[in-house]
Amino acid sequence: MLIDTYGRVATDLRVSLTDRCNLRCTYCMPEEGLQWLAKPDLLTDDEIVRLIGIAVTSLGIEEVRFTGGEPLLRPGLAGIVARVAALEPRPQMSLTTNGIGLRRTATALKEAGLDRVNVSLDTLRPDVFRTLTRRDRHRDVLDGLHAAREAGLTPVKVNSVLMPGLNDDEAPDLLAWAVEHDYELRFIEQMPLDAQHGWKRDGMITAGDILTSLRTRFELTPEGEQARGSAPAERWLVDGGPHRVGVIASVTRPFCSACDRTRLTADGQVRTCLFATEETDLRAVLRSDAGDEEIARLWKQAMWGKKAGAGLDDPAFVQPDRPMSAIGG
Repeated sequence: MLIDTYGRVATDLRVSLTDRCNLRCTYCMPEEGLQWLAKPDLLTDDEIVRLIGIAVTSLGIEEVRFTGGEPLLRPGLAGIVARVAALEPRPQMSLTTNGIGLRRTATALKEAGLDRVNVSLDTLRPDVFRTLTRRDRHRDVLDGLHAAREAGLTPVKVNSVLMPGLNDDEAPDLLAWAVEHDYELRFIEQMPLDAQHGWKRDGMITAGDILTSLRTRFELTPEGEQARGSAPAERWLVDGGPHRVGVIASVTRPFCSACDRTRLTADGQVRTCLFATEETDLRAVLRSDAGDEEIARLWKQAMWGKKAGAGLDDPAFVQPDRPMSAIGG
């Protein structure tokens, strides 16, 4: 098992497939983009599948989430999914995406073995979408969501970040739309993972702000800790159910004590936390012809040293050098 000194066991693996993205969201990266990882630094398809195989067959991983950057930009994604689906035991597989490429890939990904998707969409207004993402692709995301639902990649979850002065008034509208289309909406507090290091706690839209706004139109009934388990989202039944809404309050209501995640970056680094400042290089070990047992040992060693929490409330908190796009969501 991937256990740490606080008794937490990692059963959920987040795998970043690329640091590239076809949007330029203001809370993630600058308008001109970033310097992408060089292709030789990226794990190959075979290396990704091998590392996931070690995690699943030797280290107790039960769920695999493919992330980015934008994972749909990864050539051969469906092939990776199919090979992971063939592992014994078969892990649950999901994908976090901006949704732009889903219209053309949803059916193939479902046929390859993908179980479900999380799609990022922060606004229902095309003009606000252009401002937030610096791209005119709002219709593509809506079409991608529809394609995912039609392909059976359900439940389709929608992730939304509210930004002051841009879309902070949209929480009730987003929830009404999600209920209408049978998507499960989750609001995420903006986190200090932007490439510009411009995040400030003052003025951020908190979980409390979001819930107050939602309750102007909906009755929310908490599901409780037992229903939540180790999931990052606190969830509420909407008007008695069956629809739900979630809030991931990484900043104001951290859930580190129940964390069950381990992370693998696109260039083969193990990260114990989104906000970790240290990494363990599995790519170098992999390419030095190490055996599976040695790789598993190093992975377990890395997770054993996982810190108690992200430390966002610590005055000495230091934002990690890597932005979200280079870590993986």
